[in-house]
Amino acid sequence: MKTLTEKLTVPPGFQNMQAFTLLEALLGRRSRRFFQGAEIPDGVFAYKSRQTIAPLSELEKLLVITACGGNTSWHNLIYRAERYAPYLSNYAGAAGGRTFPSAAGFHTSMTFFTDDEGVYVLDNRDAPASTERAADASLKLEEVLNALKQQIRKIKEGRLKLPPAVPYVEPHNTWVVNHPGTLLVIPVGDLAQHVLLTLCYMLQNGLVLTDDVNGRAIPGIEKFRDLVDPDNVWALTFVEQLAMAELTAELSTSCYAGALMLQAMGLGGWMFDGIDPFAMLGASGEPDVPGLGFRYDESDRWAYPNPTGLAGIMEGFCPPHYRDLRAAVEALCDRKFGSGGPFNPNTPGPWKDSARVRAAAKVHSEEFKECVALQAQYVFDTFGKFPGTVPSIFLLTYLQAHHLDLEFYDKFYKPGAYLKTHAEHMACWHSDGAN
Repeated sequence: MKTLTEKLTVPPGFQNMQAFTLLEALLGRRSRRFFQGAEIPDGVFAYKSRQTIAPLSELEKLLVITACGGNTSWHNLIYRAERYAPYLSNYAGAAGGRTFPSAAGFHTSMTFFTDDEGVYVLDNRDAPASTERAADASLKLEEVLNALKQQIRKIKEGRLKLPPAVPYVEPHNTWVVNHPGTLLVIPVGDLAQHVLLTLCYMLQNGLVLTDDVNGRAIPGIEKFRDLVDPDNVWALTFVEQLAMAELTAELSTSCYAGALMLQAMGLGGWMFDGIDPFAMLGASGEPDVPGLGFRYDESDRWAYPNPTGLAGIMEGFCPPHYRDLRAAVEALCDRKFGSGGPFNPNTPGPWKDSARVRAAAKVHSEEFKECVALQAQYVFDTFGKFPGTVPSIFLLTYLQAHHLDLEFYDKFYKPGAYLKTHAEHMACWHSDGAN
């Protein structure tokens, strides 16, 4: 198999990007929305670009997607909790780490993206390390990029069918979002799985749910008194809001990492949340606006549609993708303890004795799984979906990347509106046939 550098011309900008400092990225980060080929038809910033639309090259796309969701070798895990020491903490859902943090290593999100050529998913949530770290802790970027390229799947031809118009896109974004030439990155989280993992975390730490919406304990929880104190509880709404907040951090830091990469590469773009999440997932109600095409349900009991999964690509850990919550719990445990999982002794890792480390985590017993499933199934039966008070599939933030129209900024801004990397981008990345 040819390597990335054998298949792609590596332009001078690639080396400049690697020399760009974190401090420059942090201090230089700004939303820079006006792209080549854009138009603002009216108002104080009325302007029509004289530049032709210029899509990102394959290498540029790979670098942005790597920043948003690339594998960064092995997850370090969490070491110790006083309550169940000396066992290793057994919270994580994946053995590999990515460019963004995930609460307790749950890693329930996947990265989708679209450009003029198609809609894609980066299928690396459960991937092993893309490369091993050197003695100085460095990673070889080319190996990271090559691994990522193999994990990208095209799931639809052509740009995502979500028009840049109200009500699908907020009014201030209609002129700029998802237009030809742009790259739109869409991190999506499995909130159902995140809540299941939270229930496992809770039970490992001596906690169970109580239904504060209906003012009652989970029926049958008392039979697990030998495992947990059924009076030591967290409220359902608190747990589900906590899980959604944790997943929001995961999705948002993914986009923030991408936004820092834009500064190093000299690309325009920004992170934002101005697209209707239900329309994006596929619940617009309009056949001509399928978005990503996730399955969803509706009920008079819910204020909004509830997306649950994309068949064969990203299926939520809840019905209808699992027959019941007991089956979803089994699948979750297989992810954690099965082949390639973070607590399987046969999974490689960063430690001198990785098998011993991974085997040190306590495997969830049948009683443990039954207790988690009882609580989750109660929520599903009571509210008609799982989780009960938040969506099963969740997204919030997006990252758009595009080539900046410098003439717009020169016309309206004082010097300093863009970085040196932006000023030199076209010359450094797109001259002499660089692709």
